[in-house]
Amino acid sequence: MRGPHNIIRLIRTGATLERTGAMNLVLDAFEAPPALRFVAKALGKPFQFLGYKGDPSMPPATRALTALGPAYIKFGQVLSTRPDVVGDELAVQLRVLQDKLPPFSIEEAKDEVQRALGQPTDAIFSEFSASVAAASIAQVHKARLAETGEEVAVKVLRPGIERAFSKDVDAFYLAARIVDIFAPGARRLRPMEVIEHFDGVVQGELDLRLESSAAGEFAANTANDDGFTLPRIRWEHSARRVMTLEWADGVPMGDNAAIDAAGHDRVDLSQRVLKLFLMHALRDGYFHADMHQGNLKVAPNGDIIAYDFGIMGHIDEYTRRVYAEILFGFIRKDYKRVAEVHFEAGYVPADKDVDEFARALRAVGEPIFGMDASKISMGRLLSYLFEVTERFGMETRTELILLQRTMVVVEGVARSLNPNTNIWQVASPVVTDYIQKSIGPKAVVSDLYKTARVLTRFGPRLPRLVEQALIAQSNPVPEKRRGFWRWLVLAGCVGALAGGALTLIVEALV
Repeated sequence: MRGPHNIIRLIRTGATLERTGAMNLVLDAFEAPPALRFVAKALGKPFQFLGYKGDPSMPPATRALTALGPAYIKFGQVLSTRPDVVGDELAVQLRVLQDKLPPFSIEEAKDEVQRALGQPTDAIFSEFSASVAAASIAQVHKARLAETGEEVAVKVLRPGIERAFSKDVDAFYLAARIVDIFAPGARRLRPMEVIEHFDGVVQGELDLRLESSAAGEFAANTANDDGFTLPRIRWEHSARRVMTLEWADGVPMGDNAAIDAAGHDRVDLSQRVLKLFLMHALRDGYFHADMHQGNLKVAPNGDIIAYDFGIMGHIDEYTRRVYAEILFGFIRKDYKRVAEVHFEAGYVPADKDVDEFARALRAVGEPIFGMDASKISMGRLLSYLFEVTERFGMETRTELILLQRTMVVVEGVARSLNPNTNIWQVASPVVTDYIQKSIGPKAVVSDLYKTARVLTRFGPRLPRLVEQALIAQSNPVPEKRRGFWRWLVLAGCVGALAGGALTLIVEALV
């Protein structure tokens, strides 16, 4: 339940940020105004002794988030790819966050499997190993099916993880609301929408049936992609808290020595992983959004194997076209067209000057494209682009968070395989092909056909819908004043501080 009772968790969070030395770093990164700084300090400074100490060897931000637990680690990982939100210094610190925790016991894992599948674990699996990988939400065991002898991977959620995440995410919502009220300048970053997006990602990871479904859809989309394969889901041995899939044999994508020893071409792999990601994002609008080395292997036949489908990205067709045109414009150095696309999509307010925006984009692109191929970076381009769009009043596009994040991650994978990979040279044919198919004459005919079908279906309702839209436009609802509520919430927060702090102090003493 979201509400002021979450002030207790925020007090612990603030106290931990103060104790680890991360509070000022976080406030400076968000350019917090005085009112927000007052609330943050009030939630942390007086109760610093109640905060978690964390690992002193870590940088302040990662030390604090690691000490606070799995939900904070996950949130920090999301923010690490958003320098537009947290600033460059904090983003660098957050990138070293590791989503790893000590494994729970094999006995607990077997109990979870039995409860989820309704059969004794030993009746389903003739072999069931100790954990081979343990993260904050789940861990993986290698097993063998008793019926067929097939080797499989069994993913099991941590006991009680749903409740633990729910409590922390509720506190995140309250924190986002406080930021929204006390830092009006931060509304451009849509803090509530960022938390809602994070909540959706986490909820998807906490139901392994959704991950299994995502894997099935992804497999159907990519069935004919050369050099790419996915492990098959064993639906009969999967449930909400357990997922069983084929064991993926291959060498880890992050082990260059093993890749070389197996005789694979790293230059080809680096180009293929980039092309595959762009193809899935643009062609299908459905892509693996966690494509780091830990979730990729190279099969004996050279295929790239992807697994762990807890985080998948979806982009609607219109947004795919807009994003492709932006990339295509940068590839061709057509900054005027990139600027026009931003205005046409409504990303930049119409009262801004398109020519001035184009010149600002040129200032972003030219220094990057003038670099050596080994230094051209999508991540750097996105970082600079965020700075420019912020100056022109562009709001954060929350639907692109995963795409932007994954572009940076995949670029890192490609660079680790071949540091001299020319990102734009690899991307150009994929983006160009998509542009030709989605914006050419055939696409126009297809769009008109789809529009006609929609109009046919809603034809009888169109007059009424148009009338309602015109009435609404003629009678806009006046914007509510927020000043009174801002101070009312401040009073509530301060009042709740006393009760929350007293509760924590009692707990500490007991």
